[in-house]
Amino acid sequence: MDKIILRKMKFFGYHGVFPEENKLGQRFYVDATLFFDIGPAGSNDDLEKTVNYAEAYYTIKKIVEQKQFKLIEALAEHIATSLLDTYTIINEIEIRVTKPHPPFDIHFEGVTVEIHRKRVQA
Repeated sequence: MDKIILRKMKFFGYHGVFPEENKLGQRFYVDATLFFDIGPAGSNDDLEKTVNYAEAYYTIKKIVEQKQFKLIEALAEHIATSLLDTYTIINEIEIRVTKPHPPFDIHFEGVTVEIHRKRVQA
């Protein structure tokens, strides 16, 4: 299936279990892969037949920067649900949320949650 990938978007948010995370905030990275048929948009050079990735970016930005979740799993779910609800052309979606600096003394490049969701057919 065709896809549009929004890679390594950087946001500042206040997500986490610890009060310091909710108060101080930190950087988060989000990747979104949107699976759908890009053929009609490509054949017709028509923005109405695709997902406007600038709008999708701002949808994600608003969720990450204006909402607050304890778990990055919940953040990823909210992003996926919002994009699937907004863009009915999307058949499947993959969201990856990385918290590069978890608040504990472990040395690694962060923790990432990755989810894959499919549109539920009615």
